[in-house]
Amino acid sequence: MSFELFEMWKKQNLPRNIIEELLLIEEDNKAIEDCFYQYVSFGTGGVRGILGAGTNRMNIYTIRRVAEGLARYISSNGEEAKKRGVAIAYDTRHFSYEFAVETARVLGIHGITSYVYKEARPTPQLSFTVRELNAFAGVVITASHNPKQYNGFKVYGEDGAQLVPTGANAIIEHMNQISDIFAIEVADVTQLEQQGLFHWVLEDLDEKFMNNLLTLKNNNDINYNMKLVYTPLHGAGLVPVVEGLKQFGFNEIHIVEEQAVQDGAFPTVSYPNPEEAAAFSMAIELGNQVGADLLLATDPDADRLGVAVRNGNSYELLTGNQLGALLLNYILQTKQQNGTLPADGAMLKTIVTSELGATIAAQYDVTTVNTLTGFKYIAEKVAEFEMTKAHTYLFGYEESYGYLIETFVRDKDAVQVALKVAEMAAYYSTKEKTLLEALEELHEQFGYYKEALVSKTFEGKDGQEQMKAILNNYRLNTPKEIAGVAVVRVEDYLTGVATLHDGTTEPILLPKENVLKFVLEDKSWIAIRPSGTEPKCKFYFGVVRETKEQANNILALLKENILI
Repeated sequence: MSFELFEMWKKQNLPRNIIEELLLIEEDNKAIEDCFYQYVSFGTGGVRGILGAGTNRMNIYTIRRVAEGLARYISSNGEEAKKRGVAIAYDTRHFSYEFAVETARVLGIHGITSYVYKEARPTPQLSFTVRELNAFAGVVITASHNPKQYNGFKVYGEDGAQLVPTGANAIIEHMNQISDIFAIEVADVTQLEQQGLFHWVLEDLDEKFMNNLLTLKNNNDINYNMKLVYTPLHGAGLVPVVEGLKQFGFNEIHIVEEQAVQDGAFPTVSYPNPEEAAAFSMAIELGNQVGADLLLATDPDADRLGVAVRNGNSYELLTGNQLGALLLNYILQTKQQNGTLPADGAMLKTIVTSELGATIAAQYDVTTVNTLTGFKYIAEKVAEFEMTKAHTYLFGYEESYGYLIETFVRDKDAVQVALKVAEMAAYYSTKEKTLLEALEELHEQFGYYKEALVSKTFEGKDGQEQMKAILNNYRLNTPKEIAGVAVVRVEDYLTGVATLHDGTTEPILLPKENVLKFVLEDKSWIAIRPSGTEPKCKFYFGVVRETKEQANNILALLKENILI
């Protein structure tokens, strides 16, 4: 089937760049199969894949297919949904702008209104825009922190959150009914503008987003002269982060100018991911030049934030778990001091996020609610709290550098968090403490929580089968102990059942997902899950001990004793 599709594509009147890519793989059967064995899969809120020719690649035809599925889904919800329309944003990647406009052209054929940003803007701003415009849906063209070869199409619901499975499955059903992607019609932008179905947006929404960001400022007793370095890593975070820091009152903001250039080739980094130490190399160089106390980096669509703190003559990167714990404690402490900490407060975290946050929350009598991995589930809980009044949302985060403070955004938001981290660091600066020293105080109080993530890449069709086999093997051969420590609880999120060491079972009241988690007798834990956005199987590890050395030792043992 792959080769038949390949031949069919060759017969089409295609853009020159796609024709050239087809010619490159013409003699490579394995490459042809990988490009055509499936359509780019609709995973975590949308599609993400490598740019190129073929059904399993990101190009205008696969974008049209997803846009057509979305258009049919919106149309099935009636004329009011079509009139409310879709907000569309995009990052700085190759073809992001073109894919955004192409999406609006497909929607326009169906009489659906589009509101398209004139310039690249962060994913969290798109989330805000959906709700601000009362749009029925949102789209952001991005592959987040993936390498330059990737792009994606992420869909948001009317609540400003990534689509949960119900909505996503409806779009997938419509996509599966499309028999010929080359027959999908697109409209002319000028005609759509004349018909009132296409609107460019920018300045007004920039201002409204900034006004909401400024509500995060709730501590004036801080060191506004603290020196900051910020890098957007060639992405879309530049405008709101820098303007937000200025309006917060910071006077010493130093930008990595080479990385302020919006360029989808990401020429100064091999991987534009603030989780990676290498992404900070230029920020560290500038930090040393200006004597900065804090380094901030956002990924291309500015939904993830990385932070590095001066430690003597060098800088130390904080993990997502560490920064989440610091932010949580700072937010709860500030609210408690201001008398605004609610009695029904809750914080949200994912099942693979450190338990340190839950321990801190308990100290403030704040409830911890766990969700599946993926910020859409945190956003779903935020909406649930608003509806049921069961809890007041205070903070949500995941280990993969995603955080949300205020709910005018319904996705992880590096812009919000960049401002709050700067405020937090400046507050501790007045106490003559760094964030590292503040973190050490948390460990001394609550224990040394240490985590690790090991990712193994499985490319292509065979890789998908290998990942399934790994999980199935663990289900068939469930370990009784790991590194000499008894497994006391096995959580299978695919079956929705937790099995205790004595054989009794408990239901897991979360959506089904292909994840396994082993909880050990000493409170250590291991989780295994295939990524929803990358061809990777991820192995998460968490431990807690009385000393840092003990925690590091047991963490190393767990990593050695798990079959990867």
